[in-house]
Amino acid sequence: MVRVNQNYLKLPGSYLFSEVARRISAYSAAHPEAQITKLSIGDVTRPLVPAVVEAMHKAVDEMGTYEGFHGYGPEQGYPFLREAIAQHDYAARGMDIKPDEIFVSDGAKSDCGNIGDIFGVDNVVAVCDPVYPVYVDTNAMAGRAGDFQEELGRWNKLIYMPCVESNGFSPEPPKEKADIIYLCFPNNPTGAMATREQLKVWVDYANANGSVILYDSAYEAFITEEDVPHSIFEIEGARTCAIEFRSFSKTAGFTGNRCAYTVVPMELERDGASLNKMWNRRQCTKFNGVPYVVQRGAAAVYTPEGHAQIMESIAYYQNNAKVIREGLSSAGFQCFGGVNAPYIWVKTPNGMGSWDFFDLVLDRANVATTPGAGFGPSGEGYVRLTAFGDAEATKRAVEQVKSVL
Repeated sequence: MVRVNQNYLKLPGSYLFSEVARRISAYSAAHPEAQITKLSIGDVTRPLVPAVVEAMHKAVDEMGTYEGFHGYGPEQGYPFLREAIAQHDYAARGMDIKPDEIFVSDGAKSDCGNIGDIFGVDNVVAVCDPVYPVYVDTNAMAGRAGDFQEELGRWNKLIYMPCVESNGFSPEPPKEKADIIYLCFPNNPTGAMATREQLKVWVDYANANGSVILYDSAYEAFITEEDVPHSIFEIEGARTCAIEFRSFSKTAGFTGNRCAYTVVPMELERDGASLNKMWNRRQCTKFNGVPYVVQRGAAAVYTPEGHAQIMESIAYYQNNAKVIREGLSSAGFQCFGGVNAPYIWVKTPNGMGSWDFFDLVLDRANVATTPGAGFGPSGEGYVRLTAFGDAEATKRAVEQVKSVL
């Protein structure tokens, strides 16, 4: 008889955002007259910018000719996109990242989950708490997380690094030795940012212990403050201990197009093996590359016109974040994030549970949030709000929450 991966059977309930969507759908079905404003799922709402649309139209036209048709492309991404990424995202900020260290993919979520393929199951994994669920769930699926402790809301083999108000929602290196360390800045869900000094501590820790930092910087385009690092590779020593994930999803509205990239430096070796070569081997075996049309659209982001246009969209979302943060703060809520990130981390009033607050706000204000408990034990007592909605709907949602609470 076929045996299944028993680790899947250990996963509790459903994926966080699927559960949020299910509850919203159930409420809508029971209250068809309600107009729900979703400040929950972090999906963009602005259309693709004209430069991207034009580039993709041109690419489609190319695909309709014998001369311009493209079949299977390079699994690592087309040179024109990898070179643009290296120049604009890294060289422009003083970092020496080569095109052959860049792997174009169909999403940072995919890469954050798939990167575990190149690591053994006996590695000790450390995650921030609260944390983006993909980091935890994919390690649980691989068998690195152990068993789920229902009473504690955590996995017994993972190291949970508290990201709480007392430490500015930025974790500190654990006393235990961690082999694989997940860091996300700007942070999802708290919206917190790490300083250069804080990241240097992590880089030094990883190099001293032979660890690998998996650095998710999918939201770096939303950084507004000066002297805040946009990449782990701005930190000396990171090339020998870090892998970085980035995405066009929130930067350029590609949630429906699927395009991202992962940077694996040539110098990064563990257990006598090159992680760049291992990731390349994994991608060549399990991935056929991002469509040519989508990659042409992504490359348009780096043209002068494309850059100016996507910055307008980002500014639109940044203003939404300001509206949420300032509006709820004026009503007495404790709000964090929303400055260098599109997420606002809101403390629930009077110690209310995050799922209880979710239900209350959905019912009384017709506003959907994401309960912090879904991000880990330290997320209890908070909800995450997203700035990716329509501006008028966002303003209305803030007023509705203020009026009923």
